[in-house]
Amino acid sequence: MTARLATFRIELRSPLAVTAQAAVLGVAHTLSFAPWQLWWLQPLALAAAFVLALRAERAAAAARIGFAFGLGGFGSGIWWVYVSMHVYGQMAAPLAAIATAAFAALLALYPAAAFGLAHRLAPAAAPRLLLALPASWAGAEWLRGVLFTGFPWLASGYAHSDGPLAGLAPVVGVYGIALAAAFVAAALAALAVLRPVRVAVVACAIAISILALGAWLAQREWTQPAGAPIRVRLAQGNIPQDEKFGPDALARTHETYLRLLARPGEFDLAALPESVYPVPLGRLPEALLRDLLELVRARRAALVFGIFIEEPGSRWFNSAVAIAPDRDGAQRYSKRHLVPFGEFIPPGFRWFVDLMTIPIGDQQRGARNQPPFELAGQRVAVNICYEDLFGAEIIDAWSDPQRAPTILLNLSNLAWFGDTIALPQHLQISRLRALETGRPMLRATNTGATAIIDARGRVQAVLPFATEGVLDGEVQGHRGDTPYVRFGDAPALAAAALLLAAAAFGRRAR
Repeated sequence: MTARLATFRIELRSPLAVTAQAAVLGVAHTLSFAPWQLWWLQPLALAAAFVLALRAERAAAAARIGFAFGLGGFGSGIWWVYVSMHVYGQMAAPLAAIATAAFAALLALYPAAAFGLAHRLAPAAAPRLLLALPASWAGAEWLRGVLFTGFPWLASGYAHSDGPLAGLAPVVGVYGIALAAAFVAAALAALAVLRPVRVAVVACAIAISILALGAWLAQREWTQPAGAPIRVRLAQGNIPQDEKFGPDALARTHETYLRLLARPGEFDLAALPESVYPVPLGRLPEALLRDLLELVRARRAALVFGIFIEEPGSRWFNSAVAIAPDRDGAQRYSKRHLVPFGEFIPPGFRWFVDLMTIPIGDQQRGARNQPPFELAGQRVAVNICYEDLFGAEIIDAWSDPQRAPTILLNLSNLAWFGDTIALPQHLQISRLRALETGRPMLRATNTGATAIIDARGRVQAVLPFATEGVLDGEVQGHRGDTPYVRFGDAPALAAAALLLAAAAFGRRAR
């Protein structure tokens, strides 16, 4: 019997078994995000992966564990890109499946690098687990958000939009939360594997202090109300993506949104989704423009809507346009962070984009510093769809302190991804932006999640996904700067760098 148990343990620790365990833990890690939002599962899954990495004899084996963990997590978390490529981009199903798997594998290289680097920096168990692994994990999360234009979707800090670590968001942002959560995971792992136990106990005491600090900071008000609350109306037309550019799409879209805006109820600001009309602003029929202007005048309300703008030289911009009853002319914001393959074509990948049917797939970037809209007595900073993944870019709206935004507004069209987990995941991301900046976030989307999020990151109201409707509510603008608005990701990155330096110095001293 004893021999059988020993054999079973050896089998569980075989390279193939360890790789499979890491992949399963990656799937568990995904369950910590929306729509499940089991925030406590994130450090638990990561702790178990850290234990596997700590037992690896070589850096290559640790990297393989990190890769399997990432492949399980991203494979189960961003599979919805297949929907955009095959269902709506009309790419052949086998090619779309291969591209989705390749994308997940590419993203999995980041946790692989984190685990491998930690092994090389710190051969000894305690510094590797408590210094190198948390720091390299957070550093890899940040790199994933900036390299090759960045893809920070499912960054581990987003899992903590609820829970005690959410209180750290206004101070150190989503990557600071990732570092704190990784240290909590390392402390949990230390209890299982470190000897002497006193080191693990000290680590757990620090982890508990981090959790307590987050809970305490969550009670603090970093920003203050600015002006009176305004009434908003957010319209969700639920126009299917495969019908958006059809022959009668313009007329049907316009009729849908006019009907939604005409519903009973007063509002000061209305918002329509990203690229709500399937033609550029310069080609919008005059009758449609008159309808919009008449609505603004009749309701005495401001209107923001997403539309493409074409400039000379076939330069296309994914933009938001605002018109208000108390201002002459329109205000404009153009998207600055474009989606590779969907909105711009990386060099050498024209062949790949040509395998899909994507209208207006090669666009221009908007300027970095674009002032907020002056609407309904508030300053509204617009971001379009994917842009609200990038907290360091969102705070560029504060470049002129005298015109700092009081409200954030996201216009999105996630119809490309159907009624999948991409919608609640995006809502969770927006909640972190509200927490980081101390500003309410409004979301006007085509299919979801159309929502009102307050300045503390709480969802005040949300429309059901994949339905037509309007969301009416009140939103209170806020003023004042959180530490994250002032310093961005620098404190979190500095802390991660110090931990890595301490791990490397400990290796040399040893």
